[in-house]
Amino acid sequence: MIETARLVLRLPVAGDHAPLHAMWSDPRVMADLGPLKTPEDSAATIARHEGYRQSHGFGFWTVALRDGGTVIGFCGLKPGAENTPIAGELEVGWMLAAAHWRHGYAREAAEASLGWGWTNSDAARIVAITAAQNRASRALMERLGMARLGAFDHPNFAIDDPRRETVSYSIERPA
Repeated sequence: MIETARLVLRLPVAGDHAPLHAMWSDPRVMADLGPLKTPEDSAATIARHEGYRQSHGFGFWTVALRDGGTVIGFCGLKPGAENTPIAGELEVGWMLAAAHWRHGYAREAAEASLGWGWTNSDAARIVAITAAQNRASRALMERLGMARLGAFDHPNFAIDDPRRETVSYSIERPA
């Protein structure tokens, strides 16, 4: 578990499934991330991150408000996606329920995840990716001190999907 001034990043529990699914089935949240998730897709996402914890020692955490415990998102570290330029690297990512955008929570959770990554891995850098059209995530990557690496066509999106054009960023291990 990671605690910040306003957030708790913790392992998902059964009670998190409904609020996480509500986020993943919200067209506003998923506009730049991928298709809307069914309840089964959401359960599979949580299970996939548990699998990352088993195989790699890290995965995304549930993000909850310290005050009241409301689940507001999913953030953390995962292995970079296969068939992409970041395959096998340590990737940071985040997503928040729309009601919690523009409060600095994504940055707070991402910074905590980066800090955990530096402490608990020997990675020389941590990377992040997003759809090129996702200006908000690109801006956050830059506020986190990440530098743009380049662009690529993400194989998980159809050729005519505007989310296919993907950009990657990285941040080097602090000295």
